[in-house]
Amino acid sequence: MLKDKWALVTGATAGLGLAVAESLAGAGANIVLHDLVEPRETRDRLRSRFDVDAVSVAADLSQRSSIETMMAELLGRHAAIDILVNNAVVRHFAPVEAFAPERWEEALAVNLSAPFHLIRLALPAMRKRGWGRIINMASIYSTRAVTDRIDYVTTKTAILGMTRAVAIETTTGGITCNAICPGTLQTPAIQEKIASIAAAEGRTIDEATRDYLAARQPTGRFVAMEGVGAMVVFLCGQAAQDITGATLPIDGGWSIA
Repeated sequence: MLKDKWALVTGATAGLGLAVAESLAGAGANIVLHDLVEPRETRDRLRSRFDVDAVSVAADLSQRSSIETMMAELLGRHAAIDILVNNAVVRHFAPVEAFAPERWEEALAVNLSAPFHLIRLALPAMRKRGWGRIINMASIYSTRAVTDRIDYVTTKTAILGMTRAVAIETTTGGITCNAICPGTLQTPAIQEKIASIAAAEGRTIDEATRDYLAARQPTGRFVAMEGVGAMVVFLCGQAAQDITGATLPIDGGWSIA
């Protein structure tokens, strides 16, 4: 389906980024795995498992120069990034008045400015080829607020505006740009959070997990990361050529509860 396409997934060492990379590789795409530390072992496993070409890169997405260097090297080597998945994210937890300014600047740089720079650098080659897919990982918190998360709520809300702006500028070029809004995923960070809740309340992990999900997703279960990966693959396919500028929730009914 995606044979000979090159897909760049940021924040791809583990969790959702890795699941998306695996889904794209399963559809035949060659993969560029990015993270702050080069994910070489993940790259090797991907090559072996899916029989696709894969490369690994390290870049600090809070630094524009680092992004530009990475993209220059990739575009020099592969001519184009056909599929760009902006997945990398940082999160901090504090009320507004106690939020460290340097943490705010970091979140703006990684969660919002980095997708902008990656899109602007990837677009010329996409336009030249007449084909491209840009997928921005937003969040359930793109459409609602939560306490002590001003950086995450703000940047994930803003990414929806970026998605629409890019989509309207690329409607006639064979390029689409969409945002996916996952609910609660069983990532290492969420598992650690639930474990800390269980320990603080003297409860079992299963009990804490049940109540944590019940307060969020009507399905009462985690959103499957492979389901998000499958949506990414669908958006890259022919059937989705007319879906652009969309905000697509995968949240177990959280957004309608």
